[in-house]
Amino acid sequence: MRIARPAARHRALKWLMALTRPYLGWMLAGVGLAALVILSNVALLAVSGWFITAMALSGLTGAVINYFTPAAAIRGLAISRTVGRYLERLVTHEATFKLLAGLRQWFFEQLEPLAPARLQYLRGGDLLSRIRADIDSLENAYLRIFSPSLAALIASLVMVIFLLFWSPAIAFTNLMGLMLAGVVLPLATLKLGLHSGKAMVEARADLRQRTSETLRGMAELTLYGNPSQRILAIQTENTALITPQRQQNRIDAISSAAIGLISQLTWLGVVVLAIGLVQSGVLDGPSLVMLTFFAMASFEATAALPLAFRAWGETLSAANRILDLVDAKPSVTEPSAPQPAPLRFDIQFTEVRLRYPGAMNNALNDVSFSLPQGQKLALRGASGSGKTSITQILLKFWDFDAGTISLGGQNLRDLSGDTVRGLCAVVSQQVHLFNTSIAANLALAKPNASQEELFEACRAAAILDDILALPDGFNTLVGEAATRLSGGQARRIGIARALLKNAPIVILDEPTEGLDAVTEEIVTTALGRLLIGRTAIIITHRPKLLTLADQILTLDCGRVIKHINQSKL
Repeated sequence: MRIARPAARHRALKWLMALTRPYLGWMLAGVGLAALVILSNVALLAVSGWFITAMALSGLTGAVINYFTPAAAIRGLAISRTVGRYLERLVTHEATFKLLAGLRQWFFEQLEPLAPARLQYLRGGDLLSRIRADIDSLENAYLRIFSPSLAALIASLVMVIFLLFWSPAIAFTNLMGLMLAGVVLPLATLKLGLHSGKAMVEARADLRQRTSETLRGMAELTLYGNPSQRILAIQTENTALITPQRQQNRIDAISSAAIGLISQLTWLGVVVLAIGLVQSGVLDGPSLVMLTFFAMASFEATAALPLAFRAWGETLSAANRILDLVDAKPSVTEPSAPQPAPLRFDIQFTEVRLRYPGAMNNALNDVSFSLPQGQKLALRGASGSGKTSITQILLKFWDFDAGTISLGGQNLRDLSGDTVRGLCAVVSQQVHLFNTSIAANLALAKPNASQEELFEACRAAAILDDILALPDGFNTLVGEAATRLSGGQARRIGIARALLKNAPIVILDEPTEGLDAVTEEIVTTALGRLLIGRTAIIITHRPKLLTLADQILTLDCGRVIKHINQSKL
């Protein structure tokens, strides 16, 4: 899904308009059905009023009346209203779901080049709030603003034209009432609701973020901190959310009362005008009732608009939060003409330097090494020495400032990030498993993997027996943050996933850190199988893993201070 990024001025509105283009057919169909429902409701009430009054007068005077035509019209309008309402709900919600699904796909496509460099400054709760709550808020743009407004415009034009055939004065009076209720009042609520809508989105995001962090860290808070202080902070942020919500509720209450007053005054004006026309012989009694009922029901077209436009501030703020994120400049600029993937997988760093934004010192200072295809390089050093920075720029998550890096003899900058990352499998200390089945987590590496391939990868990773011992086997849900698995099991599933990917380059980032001796032995053996025939970079200080390496680099403050080539010993 391609959506053009708008200019700064009115960027959210322009972006929302561009967002709807792929689904315009569905949306216009929903608008047409909504207008049909409004007109059916108004016509049903007006015809019913005329019919009941005419039947009553016929009974009093003995006049002959055509019973069948208005009765059939009432039945037809009732059916039209019911079927139209069902189809309108079906079509508008289908359009909304398509819109939100397409938006989420587009959003993740925009986030991909920003990860992890540009996203690391966002807390997890805030990012989650933008992905879920802010995108969900955008449904207001169509369901509550675009569709009702256009349907109200179409229905109002039809109703005013109808009234013109009876009386221009009545048509003008009804038009003035509809404009007050459908234009002036919504614009007023829009202006009044902008500030509180923005405040509500921001307060809601803060509350979600705080609550998410608290729930995820409750064990640590209970053990080391004071949970009551954290709960008090949540209550404070909840109060900050309640304040703009109350402001919005006041606007809703005032607008509801105002639209009721406008509709009643308009209805009263129509009644007065219609009585005058009856006295002058222009209208009869049933027509008077029909026109007054028509004017009363016509405000169904505009009844939802003040509340909808009040929500525009919330929608606008949510859209701006999304655009603020996706408009961030990626850390790595993709090549304009990316080269194809290399056929060799040796890695060469030559005097590479890197300084992170805002940092005082370089993360890497003239780092050089040569890693032939099939060999394993171990990186050692204290935290902050530059070990992870080497893998981050190799994966094209960060760009380096000076020097050259080649992969298979090709300049790393000439290769796209997708190409480079497609050649690499990563097993880290914190293996991320989604809250779904083990099989689904493994399928991320190879969606079309057969059962035999899953079994073979898990057997090589020494996790197959553990999985089969579970009641649901490969269908076992791992839980949030893989809480239903041990740390060693999660690491071995990560190794099995890397085996399934069958990438020629493997990056291991402290894969055995925090494991007991027995589990470390099992995981190291599984890693040994994974690395056979592959080029690998291993970040570790564990002696057991160092035995897998052909070369060992020791770093300090971003510099190589020691280089041991074990393959030559």
